[in-house]
Amino acid sequence: MLSKKFLRRTAVAGASLIGLTALSATTLWSLDRSFPPPLPAELTVSTEVQDRDGELLRAFATPDGYWRLETRLDQVDKQFVDMLVTYEDKRFWDHEGVDVLALARAAGQFATSGRIVSGGSTLSMQLARLIEPRESRSLGSKVKQMLRAIQIERRLSKREILERYLTLAPYGGNLEGVRAASLAYFGKEPKRLTVSEAALLVALPQLPEKRRPDRNLKIAHAARDRVLTRMVSSRLLGEREAARASLDDVSDLRRTLPALAAHAAYAMLPKAVPGQPLQLTIRKSVQEGLEQVARDAATKLGPRLSVAMVLADSRTGDILGEVGSANFFDASRSGWIDMTKIVRSPGSTLKPFIYGLAFEQGLVAQETLIDDSPVDFSGYRPKNFDMGYQGDVSIRQALQLSLNVPAIRVLDAVGPTRLMARFRQAGVSPILPVNEAPGLAIGLGGVGVTLRDLVQLYTGLANGGKTHTLHDGTEPADAERTSATILDGQANWQIIDILSGVKPPEGALQRGIAYKTGTSYGYRDAWSVGFDGRYVLGVWVGRPDAGAVPGLSGYVSAAPILFEGFVRSGLATVPLPGKPPGMFSPRREDLPVTLARFGAGSDGLVQATVSEPAPTIIFPPDGARVDLGTNSADASPLVLKLQGGRAPFRWLANGKPLAGIDRRRTATWQPDGAGYSTLTVIDAAGRAASVKVFVE
Repeated sequence: MLSKKFLRRTAVAGASLIGLTALSATTLWSLDRSFPPPLPAELTVSTEVQDRDGELLRAFATPDGYWRLETRLDQVDKQFVDMLVTYEDKRFWDHEGVDVLALARAAGQFATSGRIVSGGSTLSMQLARLIEPRESRSLGSKVKQMLRAIQIERRLSKREILERYLTLAPYGGNLEGVRAASLAYFGKEPKRLTVSEAALLVALPQLPEKRRPDRNLKIAHAARDRVLTRMVSSRLLGEREAARASLDDVSDLRRTLPALAAHAAYAMLPKAVPGQPLQLTIRKSVQEGLEQVARDAATKLGPRLSVAMVLADSRTGDILGEVGSANFFDASRSGWIDMTKIVRSPGSTLKPFIYGLAFEQGLVAQETLIDDSPVDFSGYRPKNFDMGYQGDVSIRQALQLSLNVPAIRVLDAVGPTRLMARFRQAGVSPILPVNEAPGLAIGLGGVGVTLRDLVQLYTGLANGGKTHTLHDGTEPADAERTSATILDGQANWQIIDILSGVKPPEGALQRGIAYKTGTSYGYRDAWSVGFDGRYVLGVWVGRPDAGAVPGLSGYVSAAPILFEGFVRSGLATVPLPGKPPGMFSPRREDLPVTLARFGAGSDGLVQATVSEPAPTIIFPPDGARVDLGTNSADASPLVLKLQGGRAPFRWLANGKPLAGIDRRRTATWQPDGAGYSTLTVIDAAGRAASVKVFVE
């Protein structure tokens, strides 16, 4: 039996051991709390500007000059992560920061060979070295690194440790993190790496400067092959797969990181929040295509000329691509100036809206004849671009040929003030000369607009007459986003139908788009704006300093860029809208006299002598109150009847033409609400009759 003395000694020793263990644990806990590892809540990383889908458009270097992109595991190829763990720390998922077996192996190899054969550092220890660089390679530094690794493991999950390592690992020069390295060496994100690429990225952080492929290609090649060999011995890769990967070339090129949408990216910087990417409405594939088109076009156009482009979704107002200049870094073209926001003369690009108002007011039809000949509007004498005149042309021809005189004749009828009011209603405020009221000159570019303004107006044409405020993400969070009607549906379709028939520029394929060109006075600006059933693309060409460019024109200089831009955007063409229900497009011989020729008489109306009695509205009678149930969902239309007059007839309700021209003496009208309304009918001789009724 054990003596009591022995038992007492054993108890004392046990208590002492427990006390010592508790004291050691308390001391270690206290030291851990007093000297925590330098683990900031957020790493200092490059500010990223992303597209609408989260793809990188532009990154900005950190304040200390490094390309350091925050990296999450779901952004990295899984095979690369498996290769990294296998090569650097195969028991990473099991240890608590220090791999005792790996350290023992490394120590044994050093003892037997007298040199370091393999390291015992875990990924946690390497992260400790990255966040707290050691001053020397002493044993004390190694012990400190091990202790820091244990501390890190207590504070971060394994996933978080890996993500921080992948963000901070050095890859040569000022590249840190696997995303920056993959973009610089391979030109792509590390989401889908080849086996060869993954092996190279595993090898680089051990000796990043010595193994840089852009400076030491042979050394980089050999380092990659050593990783592949290790993967075979670890059974992560098969021999054939590794052999195929070893045949891949290692590029000696270091690429620049993406720098797309430069102007918008810089405009986003004031919104930057550390660790949070900034997002634009732009789509990366669209932006890449447009920027390439702009660069190629500027090269062909010649020195000092620049190109700006805006492509928007007419249904939402989202800008999917915007190019402020042909090359942001080209000082000879003043590339730093964002020409999408600079006010310039729009030339003839506003003409579609002039004719659109005329269609709304029932003043013209597509086949209405209009005189293209010299005219004097109280001293204002517009001339055509080619200084020639066509004589009688149809409204359709006048717009398609972009004739100046007919456009001003129509603008004089619809009113410049009304046109400007419609623009403001659509969220665009053109700039007039100081102290000048809207005049006829605005129809030929005598007003200032930006490319974004112009595209916003044209979103209405592509979207059934309804515009949306353009936005790209650079606007203040509380910026107002509105929609408005710029043309009614039927007038809008008439303009689409005309513009869709404009001949494409030489060498361009018809892509089912409608478009208009413009050239400002003095050959300073060339414009082209086109659209399909959804997307609108605007192009500006000129010198940023507003210098004249002989020979510059919208059709020759800007239109080819427009068509190429649609192709290179990669967007599928959306068909233009079909003719609205009830739309009547009469042939010239079927037009009533009032629409056969624009402005035939001194009062703007065609004069005619006829034997038939003038038209008279027999129902509803003047002053009648008609109950149509306008407050219910099943409101009835009002039947209209007339006597006399010469067919065909045009009906108007409150000055707005009803759909089509009818040869019958009956028609229907669906009021949009209760109240007084004036109904008018005009016959082929231009004679009119009106009644005033109250609808309830």
